[in-house]
Amino acid sequence: MELYILRHGIAETAPNPPSGGDSKRRLTAEGADKMRRAARGMVALELTFDLIISSPFPRAKETAEIVADVIRGGKRIEVSALLEPGKNSKDFIEELKRKHGDKTQVLIVGHEPGLSRLISVLISGDTRTSIELKKGALCKLTAGTLEYGRCAVLEWLLTSRQLRRLE
Repeated sequence: MELYILRHGIAETAPNPPSGGDSKRRLTAEGADKMRRAARGMVALELTFDLIISSPFPRAKETAEIVADVIRGGKRIEVSALLEPGKNSKDFIEELKRKHGDKTQVLIVGHEPGLSRLISVLISGDTRTSIELKKGALCKLTAGTLEYGRCAVLEWLLTSRQLRRLE
């Protein structure tokens, strides 16, 4: 299975104190524009996805929608509450394996630090591997058999800027 892990684009600043909080933040106009350009970089890389899974938070869903639109794969976006900040990556991996173990190319759109921890667990077996996944960055992992623990190889990690340069 090829897992593509994408951090959402640039989002609105969190209100202080949060009213509706972090879960309501949307992409900024700049964030949406940069994500469209990064998605065109994905097209230049000839990426396709059998499935797109997103956090339910607006900034992640908007990021997933932009990618789905630009890639024109006509893929439906599945929302998983297990990609919300603070959720356990083990539960997400088990859900992914159970529901979508037959998929070969899956795009996962979510938040930090959860995505870095997910990558770390899959490539090293624990969450301590230091990975910087900036907004709009895309990582590719390849896993023979998906499981919680060391099961994947890090193929590459591109920043949003690097993706935009490919368009």
